[in-house]
Amino acid sequence: MQKENHHKGASKLLMSQEDPTSNDQHDFVKRSSLYQEFLAEREEILRYKWLESERLGKDIGFERALLDWIRKHRDGWRSARRNPESDNVDTSKGSSA
Repeated sequence: MQKENHHKGASKLLMSQEDPTSNDQHDFVKRSSLYQEFLAEREEILRYKWLESERLGKDIGFERALLDWIRKHRDGWRSARRNPESDNVDTSKGSSA
């Protein structure tokens, strides 16, 4: 039993010691464009989950929201993020040249 407690104390000590490169890596990851894209996509999925849950009157859960959003909206969302100026184009009117 005492050996087990010693192990727990040692692991807490190791976890409490900070590696300075770990903080730098963490900051790098948070600033990376890939991580920013992940956060934006996650936010859209959560928004979709909320809207669909409200529409259906029950919580649809994250997994269903994720799969539905990927299937129905991901390609369009990514295209709009890559080409934001295409959102401002009104294709319903003919050219007036």
